[in-house]
Amino acid sequence: MEASEAEASTQSDRKEDTVPSVQGQDGPESKKVSLKRTGNTKAKKTKKPRVSRTFRPGYTVHEGEDMLLVISSSTSQYNYSAWVPKKRGRKKKAAGGKLKGTQVKTKKAVRAKPKLENEPVTKEEEVVDLSVPQRKGDHRWGQSLPEELLINIFKMVVDQEGAVPFLCRAGRVCRLWNVAASSPVLWHRVTVGHCWIAPGRKQLPQTEMKVKDTLSWLAEHRFSQLRDFSLCHWTKNVDFTLETVSQFCPHLRSLKLSHCGGVTAKGFSSLGLHSRSLQSLNLQYSEFNALGFLAYLHGHGSQIKQILFTHGPKNDRLLTAITRGCCPDLELLEVNSELDSKDCELPFCIRALQVSCPKLKTFRMLNVRPRPKAIHTSTDFLSGFPLLEELCIATTHDCYMRDKDLQDILFDSPKLRVLDLRGCLRITPAGLAMLPCLELECLFWGQYFSPHLSTSPVKGLHLVTQKWSQTLRQLDIANRPFPEKDLELAMSHLAQAAEADTLQSLNLSGTKITPQALRYSSSTSPDNPVNYYMHTRGVCYEGGLFLCQLAQQNPSQRSSTLLTRFH
Repeated sequence: MEASEAEASTQSDRKEDTVPSVQGQDGPESKKVSLKRTGNTKAKKTKKPRVSRTFRPGYTVHEGEDMLLVISSSTSQYNYSAWVPKKRGRKKKAAGGKLKGTQVKTKKAVRAKPKLENEPVTKEEEVVDLSVPQRKGDHRWGQSLPEELLINIFKMVVDQEGAVPFLCRAGRVCRLWNVAASSPVLWHRVTVGHCWIAPGRKQLPQTEMKVKDTLSWLAEHRFSQLRDFSLCHWTKNVDFTLETVSQFCPHLRSLKLSHCGGVTAKGFSSLGLHSRSLQSLNLQYSEFNALGFLAYLHGHGSQIKQILFTHGPKNDRLLTAITRGCCPDLELLEVNSELDSKDCELPFCIRALQVSCPKLKTFRMLNVRPRPKAIHTSTDFLSGFPLLEELCIATTHDCYMRDKDLQDILFDSPKLRVLDLRGCLRITPAGLAMLPCLELECLFWGQYFSPHLSTSPVKGLHLVTQKWSQTLRQLDIANRPFPEKDLELAMSHLAQAAEADTLQSLNLSGTKITPQALRYSSSTSPDNPVNYYMHTRGVCYEGGLFLCQLAQQNPSQRSSTLLTRFH
């Protein structure tokens, strides 16, 4: 028994001695499995850091006496060797296939490859200054430009483009431009348009405050010598604008509100308090408080010389107040209406207007149907418009004016120069010949946009041309149904007065003009050719041939504006 126990102990000792040696060679069984799994997977590649290379330009710059030479890379003096990465070969597979369990896979010791410094050999670079050397006294032209000359240049731009926003933008260029743009001479006429807002949206409160602040700053620092101010398409803050402008602009003479709204009595009262030099008010196509405007006219109408407004149901009282003598020094009166307006009848008393406004020089009633009212006064105290120079009663509707009404307006107007009767179908040539106006220069008597075009012939045009043949400069008889013989006789009277050389424009569109009548009208002096506007009926082909022959015979007249429209 003791011998058997001793043998067993010796065997166990041998196993203990052999186990570490096996573990040292092959390892345990679990480690063998892991070695088999990792043997098939590919080892992850470690990314190498990029080698930083300095950038070399592909050109060189050499400075000469009067120029800079730029040499491309093909002829460049820098010939650096390009860096090419080292090619890597594929790893060879093991010939024996899979490793056996008893074998141990040993990794080869990999030596760290030395990093190759691929940076090319640097050469000393020449520092080239690309800036043009400045000489003494070499400054920019803007710094040496006289301020007076710059103001004259700005003035020409302002006359065409307006002061706003050009001067506001020019003042931000430099100090010299800021000083020139702030000159009060450039701010005599200012037009301010509306701030654009997307359709269906309202103006933000922040934007509204910016607009007010900008307008206040301009009025305080730029509008000290403002003469004419226009506000277009403003529907809000109009009263604030009138208060600000009237407060800081004591020399304001003309105010125009076009397509504006929200003008209350507060705005007119501020004009009365501060604008003592205001002479012209243009409120056409604007919505305003009629009672506030009437209160202003009653209090300060004596200083107003020009009034322009749009006819409407709320503005009928304005013309009545003017005829009652609230504006005794009025020189220009214009009442208009929109083209698509239906209610355009304007009743007024011409005799009362003549008494209350004896200094009237321009009287316009555009696209309205004036209906004169009678006044029961003695004829001994009647007075007309002795200073009237322009009368316009142009309309697109049927006008009520007759020869007698026209005679009542112009019976005492010897200085009349312009007479516009477009659309007045009831005025006859005989009525025009009876007018006491002997120096008429422009007569507009055509028919435009009227659905009631008369086709019945009207005779007597020769009476008109015979009376004003020495003074007429422009004659418009478009679409008037004058007969052919009447036109020939009228043109002959103009031809007899060719020595005066006054006729400059003749509109015969839609008339029955004949070639014979054209020969009469073309016999004017070659130094003063006539501009023809023709769209004739019937004999348009022969008339066109004649005008072509006339242009070939008279080169001076061919160089003028010879306008002909034929169908």
